Amino acid sequence: MKFFQAYIKEMIDIGGNNLPKAISTKSGSKLGKLYKKRGLTLDIGTALKQVYSVLKAKPSVKKLNEDTYEVIVRYSKKFCPIGGAYNPSRATIFQKNICIPYTRGFLNELFPQFIFESDILNCIPLNNQRTCHYILNIKSKKNT
Repeated sequence: MKFFQAYIKEMIDIGGNNLPKAISTKSGSKLGKLYKKRGLTLDIGTALKQVYSVLKAKPSVKKLNEDTYEVIVRYSKKFCPIGGAYNPSRATIFQKNICIPYTRGFLNELFPQFIFESDILNCIPLNNQRTCHYILNIKSKKNT
């Protein structure tokens, strides 16, 4: 895990933010394609729950209204599988370059009719808690 985190930081130092963003987005998209290929037609909430369950998390996805979901992902320890332990200086780097692009790539592949934006409220490396918490905003591509 520490190697992975150091590797991401090094990628950003060498190639800038776009390199890990592109890789994360593509990886998420590949997972979405795999879901499609296997005929897994899901709604947004179920898709998100499945992605986080694989990371040994307990996700809660609540639809607040037609365009907004509240996503809370609880881990057994104060350790994020992607961003590691408490380290506020790394939190934003991992959020913007790994977590959000990966999730967006996955959802865009499954639901190409929408645009997804995330507003992170809580993150383990940032707040030293066991929870990642964000708001997922959805816009129809027709309305933009």
